[in-house]
Formats: sequence, structure tokens, C-alpha cells
Amino acid sequence: MDMSRTRERLVVVGGDAAGMAAASQARRMKGPDELEIIAFERGHFSSYSACGIPYWVGGDVTDRDQLIARSPEEHRERGIDLRMRTEVTALDVAGGRVRARDLESGAEAWTSYDKLVIATGARPIRPPLPGIDAPGVHGVQTLDDGQALIDTLARTSGRRAVVVGAGYIGVEMAEALVNRGYEVTVVNRGKEPMSTLDPDMGRLVHEAMEGLGITMVNDAEVTKILTGEDGRVRAVATEDAEYPADVVVLGIGVRPETTLAQAAGLPLGDHGGLLTDQAMRIRGYENIWAGGDCVEVLDLVSGRERHIALGTHANKHGQVIGANAGGGYATFPGVVGTAVSKVCDLEIARTGLREKDARRAGLQYEKVTIESTSRSGYYPGAAPMTVKMLAERRTGRLLGVQIVGREGAGKRVDIAAVALTAGMTVEQLTALDLGYAPPFSPVWDPVQVAARKAVGAVFGRR
Repeated sequence: MDMSRTRERLVVVGGDAAGMAAASQARRMKGPDELEIIAFERGHFSSYSACGIPYWVGGDVTDRDQLIARSPEEHRERGIDLRMRTEVTALDVAGGRVRARDLESGAEAWTSYDKLVIATGARPIRPPLPGIDAPGVHGVQTLDDGQALIDTLARTSGRRAVVVGAGYIGVEMAEALVNRGYEVTVVNRGKEPMSTLDPDMGRLVHEAMEGLGITMVNDAEVTKILTGEDGRVRAVATEDAEYPADVVVLGIGVRPETTLAQAAGLPLGDHGGLLTDQAMRIRGYENIWAGGDCVEVLDLVSGRERHIALGTHANKHGQVIGANAGGGYATFPGVVGTAVSKVCDLEIARTGLREKDARRAGLQYEKVTIESTSRSGYYPGAAPMTVKMLAERRTGRLLGVQIVGREGAGKRVDIAAVALTAGMTVEQLTALDLGYAPPFSPVWDPVQVAARKAVGAVFGRR
């Protein structure tokens, strides 16, 4: 500790979910007289929901401020010195300090720390293609990104949009642009949209997107972004075709933002994310923690490290970090890879392993797919639902579940997420005492119908 200071100092790099959850929890653990907390955020906003940006762009959320959980002023009122528009440019781990630049004035200064939290998030993938930085081409990761896209849409007279990539962000942004009256083309390098699903389930998403009037172009690699005489984007090119565009949204995915950490020599995993222990402490460093989209997490099903950029994990990481940095104790044991999304009224959910994940982990498995309904078939509003389930051969251990259907389909994946976390078999899953009434479920819940079929596949019973 710097002897010129009379209290410990916690420095947080990154002012969104993980960083400010950590700062807030640490403040609850220790008051300002015991712990000084300084947080740096290079953007204009703190503690916001990046997951809500597509719904803001599409008009479902009408006010940007609805996505902000806690403003900088609210954090400061709680005894956190949050410095906005200030970018950390270097980490001096040996010296216990960070260098930060005020983006308005350009002034730079070192700030010492006793404890450090790295919550630098993730950055949208921007492949080094000709024209990728042209006006009208947007990544969507932060509220600043969302505001820039909305400003572009307001200034653009044309109504043609191309979304590059068909993961969660790409699919959600495609729907948002349709809702704004755009003619939307999605260019996707995969066989089907939503690579987090197996292709047979992704096909159901493909059909739903085309039903919205979206043009799906699969098995296509973007080679360049074409611009007009004014320098603005005018089209997206693949090897075989050009797709006219007045605006382009990149939904290719994200990578951990670990540039500073790598330069400081901190340990990174195979996916480029920081490696931590269960207390979210960076491995080999007693007084440095990391959380959110910049870290890798343990997959409890495969036993391998993964990079999953989700606000749910970031907030939990922050709570764990804050408890530990504040002198308490908490752990984050890992994830099972649960995610849910939608295209119009089609709900898309997955948890656990896909087929290729299971093969990569060296697991032998059985797979089953069933068709069911969200409610008892005779009850008004019953909607179709497809459930795919993977179970380990011989043992029957549940490995993964994917669900695509209408209202009531998506959150059913939580049943499987709990079962995966508990290490349950498909036979145990069939015996779960789930809630039943005709407005909510058939007598056999669709997840349990799939589990019964998986029992038959694994053990030869029908």
C-alpha cells in the first residue's frame, strides 16, 4: 500500500456490468473510510444493458436511458469515484498503478492501486476487409455504438440494410432493422443462422427469418465493403455477388478486449480471454481480479474454458469480485452455456453442448428431436415447439438441449440448465416434479418428452 495514503484503494478498469457491480459490492462490504474506489470508463455511459441495444434500435425500447441501470452520478453518490470518458492506456502490474487519459482534455496521469479489477469487456470483430471502416458500417457493442447507429439511420434516406453475421446480435439486429422499415439481407458464413445451435435447429430460425421478409444468404464470406463517390458504404460484396446497402451492421461476434492485459503479461486462454480462479482472481496474481466479457469461464459440461459474452455472467462476476476485494469470500463455479433469443415471435434457446462440442470433448452421445406444444393441445394458444436433446452414451448424462418454438418455448431451457448444473441424467430429468396446468404445459412437459425419448435412445427402452 502507498504509505502516503491512509486507506486501501481499489481501481476498476471498465464502468459497465462487471466493473460497476464489483465496485458497488465492494462498497457495500467496506465504507469510504476503509476503502477508496476509483473507476475508469472511456465511454459516455455506465452500468447499462448492452443486450437491450437491438430492442432500442428496433423501437421496442423507446428511450436510451431505460437501458441504464445506474448513472455515473448515482455511483458517485454511493462513494465511488467514477471517471467517465477516461481511458486506461497502460497497466503497470509490478508498480501497482494504471495510466489513464482524459479523452476530452488529453491529459494523462498514473493512479496507484492496492487492488485492481479488470472489466474491459469485449470488442466487435471487424475483419480487415477493404471498406470496413467506411461511414455507414457499424458494430454494436456499447450504448455509444447504438447511438451512432441510430444517428446514421436517422440521416440515411435509403432503406437497404445488410447485416454481416447471423449469431445472436446479427439475428436480433436484422429483426430490429425490419421493424424500422428496412429491406434486410443477412450474409452468413455458416450453413444456417445461429451457429450456437446445431444446423438442423438453425434451419428453423432460417425459415422464421425468411418469414419476416429477411433475405438469408448462407455459406457466404464477405470479401469487401464497397463505397460510393462520397465514401459511404453502398454494397457488401462476396465472391459471388454484391448486396446493395445504405447501412451495414456487423454481427460477426466479439472477442475479449484484453489488449492492456496482454501487454502487462497477464495470463490469457485459448480464446484470448483472461484466466481466473473461482474467486475471479487472475491466476498467479493475489490482488488483481477480472470479470465480464474479457475473461474465459469454465464450462461445467465439457470441463473446458470458454468465452461467453453475456450480461448475466458479467453481473455475477462483479458480485463475486466485489465480495472478495471487499474482504469477504465468494466464488463463480462456471457455466453450462445457457442463452435465449428471439426472432419476431420465434423463441430460440440453448444450453450445454452442441454435437460438435461433444465430439470435440471426446464424448459419445445419443441425440433425439421431438415435436410438442407449449400448452395442452386442446387449450387455446397452444403453439408448436421443437426440442433437441443430447445425452451421453451408456451413462445417460444430459449433455445439451436446444429449443425453438413460439411463446413459452425459450425459458423452458432453464429446466435443462438446472439439470446440467446438477449433473443429472435424462432418466432423472423425466422424474422431475414440474408444474402442470393446461394453460402452461402438456401433461408431459416438452423437455421431459425429449428426455423420455433420450432414455430410450441410451438404454434401448421405449
